Amino acid sequence: MTQGSLTIKNECGVPLNDLYGIFFEDLNHSADGGLYAEMVQNRSFEFEPVDHEGYHETYAWEINHPDQAVISSDQPLNSNNLHYLAVKSAAEDLTITNWGFNQGMFVQKDHTYLFSMFASAKEKGMAQVFLENSQHQQLSSTAVITVDVAGWKKYQVIIKVNQDSIEGRLVIKILPNSHLNLDMISLFPTDTFHHRENGVRRDLGEALAAMHPKFMRFPGGCLVHDGTLDPNDRESMYRWKNTIGPVEKRPTRRNKWGYNQTLGLGYYEYFQLAEDLGAKPLPVLPGGHDPHHKRAVPIDQLQPWIDDALDLIEFANGDTDTKWGKKRAELGHPKPFGLEYLAIGNEEVGQAFFDRYPYFHKAIRERYPNIKLINTSGPFASGSEFDRGWKSAKENGSDFVDEHYYMSTDWFLANQHRYDHYDPKGPKAFLGEYASKENKWYNAVVEASYMTGLERNADKVGLACYAPLLANVDYIDWDPVLIFLNQHQIAPTVNYYVQQLFMTYQGTHNVQYSIDGLSDPVVKDDQPITGQFGFEGDLAEVTYNNVTFTDRKSGNQQDFNGGQLLERKRQLIGQTDSDDYTLSFDATKTGGRPDKGFHLIFGQASDPDYFMWVLGGWENQDSIIKQRGAYGMESDWNQCQWTMASDHQYHFEIRVHGRHITTFIDGHQFNEIDIRPTIIQPLYSNMTFDEKTKSYYLKLVNVTDKPVSIKLDTPHFRDGIYRELSGGPETENKIGEPDKLSIKETHVSNAEIQVQPYSVNVLIGK
Repeated sequence: MTQGSLTIKNECGVPLNDLYGIFFEDLNHSADGGLYAEMVQNRSFEFEPVDHEGYHETYAWEINHPDQAVISSDQPLNSNNLHYLAVKSAAEDLTITNWGFNQGMFVQKDHTYLFSMFASAKEKGMAQVFLENSQHQQLSSTAVITVDVAGWKKYQVIIKVNQDSIEGRLVIKILPNSHLNLDMISLFPTDTFHHRENGVRRDLGEALAAMHPKFMRFPGGCLVHDGTLDPNDRESMYRWKNTIGPVEKRPTRRNKWGYNQTLGLGYYEYFQLAEDLGAKPLPVLPGGHDPHHKRAVPIDQLQPWIDDALDLIEFANGDTDTKWGKKRAELGHPKPFGLEYLAIGNEEVGQAFFDRYPYFHKAIRERYPNIKLINTSGPFASGSEFDRGWKSAKENGSDFVDEHYYMSTDWFLANQHRYDHYDPKGPKAFLGEYASKENKWYNAVVEASYMTGLERNADKVGLACYAPLLANVDYIDWDPVLIFLNQHQIAPTVNYYVQQLFMTYQGTHNVQYSIDGLSDPVVKDDQPITGQFGFEGDLAEVTYNNVTFTDRKSGNQQDFNGGQLLERKRQLIGQTDSDDYTLSFDATKTGGRPDKGFHLIFGQASDPDYFMWVLGGWENQDSIIKQRGAYGMESDWNQCQWTMASDHQYHFEIRVHGRHITTFIDGHQFNEIDIRPTIIQPLYSNMTFDEKTKSYYLKLVNVTDKPVSIKLDTPHFRDGIYRELSGGPETENKIGEPDKLSIKETHVSNAEIQVQPYSVNVLIGK
């Protein structure tokens, strides 16, 4: 067993400030069908195939006599909500039923629910409202609503449930001879988190609050900047002014992730949620640029977008005698929200965004010099777009640069010291999105080891948040996440508990300390990149030829026949054990998908253990050096912006020297990267001090299968508390199978502790 000895060298060092927070984006039905407590799906009959190919205006609704009810837009509720259900007068009852999300609505005995709808009637009409289950057994009291006005009016009643169900349905029975128009049909639990009207689910709110985040980043993510430039378009970029005010007046929106986004959970609700969590709000605004579709606002038309940013700050912080401060007060919150951070752009690539960012930066700095501005460095950990973002931040004096990356566990272990050499005098890094690809305990432990490096470099890393946050298990577009959910359950993943531990015991300042006597680290994957090589299709039709392999040590050359790449088929053509070689070839795209290219496979030791030069990539914008590890997890080591045009012959060259990779296209250098070896320390740690509680927090992370003993050569931990999270590497929490992780808390009364294999721990002392 490895044994080390702990010594504290100073009491208080670099402050950690608001290091750990959370990031919310409405993907995986995280808002509608997730955090947002609305139980009715398609409450305003606005679903259309443009949102999702399976949608239609009565999606999620069942009408027992379809001939007696039609979707109309003749007399809409308002200009943003055009469709409504027009019920014809009939001699028999008409029922319209909504099943909500997942398998149905979750309702609980003796709980109450707020039903509301907008309705109008040519003459007096009546409706009964109640809940039933999938077997048509009634679950609640029946409320009777009399509609007696010709114009639109909001009606609401409280419904009390008398039986539990996870397959509830909302039923509206239109009584005979009633000629009604219905819209914005809604059902909310009255017991929302902090009892907020139009608020969030209590169980999810409590799970987020239990993490103790310092900040909350919202509303995205890619959905912020993916869309058209016109704020009135259904597919517009996310515009914050569309998301405040009465929910019935908020325009419906096509979500970037392929479903309808009601905007019921909007900027006002996000600010309220951040306040209820005790977290600082960190909104992200579009910078007038959509990198996915290469749309950009002309610079001479940028002012309205800049005004949106300035108005948002006023909305959050302005006095009630200002235009937007008054608007906030009218919505029910006279007190300012205390906004400190604002991000412009998300994962931006291409010069167009960085031509526009300075205009935002200058205007905000002049009017609100205390707002901390966040620039962006794209969705990759290194390369031309990453460098472009950092260059912009330094030139403009941004406070933070938002870095995003999703990598394998080996990448995180190899890059433990990533931030050690960042400039503490320049902009700070904001690790705005990161995760290690899976929700297994080994992934969570490795993430914890990486987080000790974030803490250690708190003078260079200012903010960090795991992503994404939530996923409804029946609508997953992207995982891993921190919390899985359905309509009636939540399952915090094992990764959630690591984040919770680091947030709860963040501390206010680093402490200088040492743990001496530990064994040497284990180095793996440090050998030269050798093995098989060849080509792989990526849904485009590509021909390749003039393939030459050169061993630069011996000078030997070998030529290979050309071929054609289709779909995702792979053609391995040779192999090498040389540690210094060049592969050159020509390739032409002749057809297939315009948003795709092809791959060069190299360094394949086995399948799936290889490297890949991605040419085209997602949306045909990338040249990427990618590694796929032995467990199938991928890491994008380096990215440059590049697009493969059709019917043009390109000349490609890749040089591999040991673990150093350089690429060229038509004689111009693109990627250059050293593939760092995976280094596994016997123990990862960091110590902080909390000025508020006068406590010391020593975080200890063991990613190995061997225990480590620590001798405590300090009185601060002789009578402390030891919290231990541990499990097998494959342990994971799932819906219906939560709490597989072992969580223990013990008192430390001796001078030694045992750090168990695959464990994340905090030792709390005074």
